[in-house]
Amino acid sequence: MPVLRNAKHEAFAQALASGRTATEAMDAAGYSDPRNSSRLTKNDEIAKRVAEIKSRVAEKAEWSAADRLQGLKAIYDANADKDARVAVSAIAEANKMQGSYAPAKHQHGGMIKTQSVNIDAEKIRGMSDNELDALESAIGKLLGSVVDPEDGEAA
Repeated sequence: MPVLRNAKHEAFAQALASGRTATEAMDAAGYSDPRNSSRLTKNDEIAKRVAEIKSRVAEKAEWSAADRLQGLKAIYDANADKDARVAVSAIAEANKMQGSYAPAKHQHGGMIKTQSVNIDAEKIRGMSDNELDALESAIGKLLGSVVDPEDGEAA
């Protein structure tokens, strides 16, 4: 179905297809009186246009996900024997797309409370790598274990 001839009807249909209520769609389309929204939603041409817009959006979303997975598989197939890093990266990206990895939770700011030390996270943001290594070592000593910042192994 082509774009509706009446520009306001087209704008109304697009707003409905995007999930707006009929009243919100009327406002988005530029109508001054939203009381006619039920009449417009029952209009056959508008209803057909809304259905078409929704189906195209759904089809495009489904196709693009499948297309991306096929592309990653093609990258894997082409590089499995040549470059293992590229092949593994393609697998990792496909796994991310399908939700195999839990999202990482990062929290910034606030106070870190230990047995007798409060550390203001805002103050450590500007520290150099050497200063952070020294702080990490000091905290490790306070907590009973020392971790070498170079290799992450307990000393």
